[in-house]
Amino acid sequence: MKYFDGHNDVLLKLFYSKTSNIINDFISGNNYCQIDYPKIKKSNFSGGYFAIFVADSEPDESFFSRMNTSSYDFALPPTIAQDIALSNTESMIKILNEIILQSNGSIVLCKKGSDIVTNIKEKKISIILHIEGAEAIDDKFKSLDKLYSLGLRSIGLVWSRKNIFATGVPFSYPSSPDRGDGLTSLGKELIKICDYKNILIDLSHLNEKGFWDVANISSQPLIATHSNSHFITNHSRNLTNEQLITIKKSQGIVGINFATAFLRNDGQMKTDTDLQFIMDHFEHMLKYLGDDGIAIGSDFDGALVPDDIKDLTGMINLENFMKQKGYTNKLIEKFFYKNWVNFLEKNLIN
Repeated sequence: MKYFDGHNDVLLKLFYSKTSNIINDFISGNNYCQIDYPKIKKSNFSGGYFAIFVADSEPDESFFSRMNTSSYDFALPPTIAQDIALSNTESMIKILNEIILQSNGSIVLCKKGSDIVTNIKEKKISIILHIEGAEAIDDKFKSLDKLYSLGLRSIGLVWSRKNIFATGVPFSYPSSPDRGDGLTSLGKELIKICDYKNILIDLSHLNEKGFWDVANISSQPLIATHSNSHFITNHSRNLTNEQLITIKKSQGIVGINFATAFLRNDGQMKTDTDLQFIMDHFEHMLKYLGDDGIAIGSDFDGALVPDDIKDLTGMINLENFMKQKGYTNKLIEKFFYKNWVNFLEKNLIN
């Protein structure tokens, strides 16, 4: 079955790789990324949002192990300077462009949703360029125009920290997502500009006050590319039922995140996590979003995912698990790729 993903961090993984040829690592395959070209071919991956995230320091596994306690509440990381964020963002775009070049036409950067439909027919991989955190955008929005010209079509206002536009939620369990202030005046202006330019806005990592600000300002459907149900897992990163209702009313969409801390009922980031946790979130969110509003936002290469999935090639195990549980092929297809593709064809039109 084809698969379209709402979120991965493979560009960040390659950016920090210590190997000598990261482009070859992606094209030929490697043992440190959950997504690479051989895994793409093996898994029938049709494409997805490829995120660019600017870290304050090199990511390491200790970040995940800190979540393996009965409760935790991380302080928000330091803010990132705009010039550094833009430089790192451009470096990761360069990595992506080199991958596209080396793929000999098999991987394509998409600027509108109809391109994805065409690419699926032609068996090409579609990439939506996304930034996770708007730190690369300056307060006069000049860099936004530059990034748009490079193919940027989706923006997550924040990662789990503050910037000049909004405040992200901390990694906290158990916790409400209602942590911190709403959008700044610049954040509200950015939403209006994105609506005008048809740049998608991602609400994942945004705190609850910021969520409601976007809902009140934006004329576009609401999107959370990689977020789960707060009712099932009482984590700050997850969405409340009220938020899900509002996303549904806007004809929006949510991608279920495979990061185990946002799936499990103990909030811990452990890979020995049963696939049933994914289904628990799926079932609950299905009630609020309907079968057209729920998709996948794996967080591959940005989190620990269940052992039974492990990487992109393990998606077949989730498909088989759903079939064993009695889900129809029609519903699985919607969840795996059709809902994202239909949503983007309808809403990403420039």
